[in-house]
Amino acid sequence: MEFYIPTETGEFLAFCAAAAAALIGVVMLFAPRLTFRAAGIGIAEGRRGGYAEARSTMGGMHVGLGLAAILLAQPMVYLAVGAAFALAAFGRILSMMSDNGGTVYNWLALFIQAALAILPLAYVFGMI
Repeated sequence: MEFYIPTETGEFLAFCAAAAAALIGVVMLFAPRLTFRAAGIGIAEGRRGGYAEARSTMGGMHVGLGLAAILLAQPMVYLAVGAAFALAAFGRILSMMSDNGGTVYNWLALFIQAALAILPLAYVFGMI
């Protein structure tokens, strides 16, 4: 099995979204303090469970999903990447509306999540 880099534009954009998911996951996996600081999230002193949660759920899941999409290069796996980012964007919108979280960081993160959702979904549904 050889590594496959798509040549078709739509699939390449979905591939890039999967690579971005894996990259986001790697940063969360190996630098959760830096990511929390950038997001304005604090961990209570003496409570290390937050870092484990960041490394596993926020880091490992993104890496696994992104790498699976990159290595398998199948439309249904790209669909999973798009659906995951679409639901993450929905959760962020919900939080912005109910938790008064309309910060600059949340708007920027929403834009990134929406873009990372649209790219693979547009490929899977034949829009690009």
